Amino acid sequence: MASLSPCPKILSHDSRLPSKVHDHSHNSNVIFRNLSLSGLGFRNSRHGSHTKMRILTSANHTEALVDSTAQISDVPNLSCLEAIERLKTNQETQKGKQQFLAMYSSIYGGITTDPAAMVIPIDDHMVHRGHGVFDTAAIMDGYLYELDQHLDRILRSASMAKIELPFNRERIRRILIQTVSASKCRKGSLRYWLSVGPGDFQLSPSGCHQPALYAVVIEDQSPFDSKGIRVITSSIPIKPPQFATMKSVNYLPNVLSKMEAEENGAYAAIWLDSDGFVAEGPNMNVAFVTKQKELIMPNFDYILSGCTAKRVLTLATELVREGKLREIKVRNVTVEEGKKADEMMLIGSGVLVRPVVQWDEQVIGDGKEGPVAVSLLNLIIEDMKSGPPTVRVPVPY
Repeated sequence: MASLSPCPKILSHDSRLPSKVHDHSHNSNVIFRNLSLSGLGFRNSRHGSHTKMRILTSANHTEALVDSTAQISDVPNLSCLEAIERLKTNQETQKGKQQFLAMYSSIYGGITTDPAAMVIPIDDHMVHRGHGVFDTAAIMDGYLYELDQHLDRILRSASMAKIELPFNRERIRRILIQTVSASKCRKGSLRYWLSVGPGDFQLSPSGCHQPALYAVVIEDQSPFDSKGIRVITSSIPIKPPQFATMKSVNYLPNVLSKMEAEENGAYAAIWLDSDGFVAEGPNMNVAFVTKQKELIMPNFDYILSGCTAKRVLTLATELVREGKLREIKVRNVTVEEGKKADEMMLIGSGVLVRPVVQWDEQVIGDGKEGPVAVSLLNLIIEDMKSGPPTVRVPVPY
């Protein structure tokens, strides 16, 4: 680990300045004090030294000025090995519910299972300009669920974002499967990104050497939750259709919408489109069951085309055959119609199907988890475990 160099000797007095300075009101002065800078972020943990400061006070304000001769030396210069060692320590001490089991990076052209090495270059334009797109695929019992559907979507997103591909589709697909194989993960998710790549800190990607592909395997053993949740209407502006329909890394509106919900004791916030129709949640689609037993879902024209939502629409035909639903429609949905529905649900790869029991102050249906939402959740879990080869890709461990 890097050692901290000793602090230089601090001058006790700055002879270039008078000990007292008068302003126009003749009530300002410079006072010399020994102050600890720990509260200001200036700290030498090894030596506990104090830095000489000049405190300028006046009738209107007080300013603290650090002597220009003082050198702050509590930030070490690390070698590459020392930096990696600190990354390892950080990973070990800040483990959360999710475990990162493997990462592929086209920058170093391989797969690593060391979380400390799962890094992205700071000059990658995805990092400092948001010029990147991403997608995901669930891992269930050693199979990748809807990998091809999600892969097609990220390629569409990349085209919309004017990101060239580092490899062709088939090679990207092989890399993703091999990354999951190296991780040994049998339940979790695969998340992957396409970026214009590293190069510089300019706005234009013209200085980027080559596009990049990254992929991370995340283990998550938590069960899918069917408990009913509360949602609110988001006050955060929805993304314009050009950006809402691509899955880019620019998720600040989504994050703020989610935070707004949590600050109000809700699970998620629902966006409305420019015409006032129901649009989507921060990272999930929305669906309703009307009193006429119609399953309705907002049009995908101005929002992200949800792979899980589209699969749910296909699986829902089974409920029509069973008589639990009368019809399935994708159309505009008003807020009034949504709040008067018998059931409401959120649909996405993270939640699968999550019943909503209250929207703003309006209780949905009887305030309990709806039977159609619960049935759709069971259908998609069954599909993940035993669906057709078109939605389940085996991972060769």
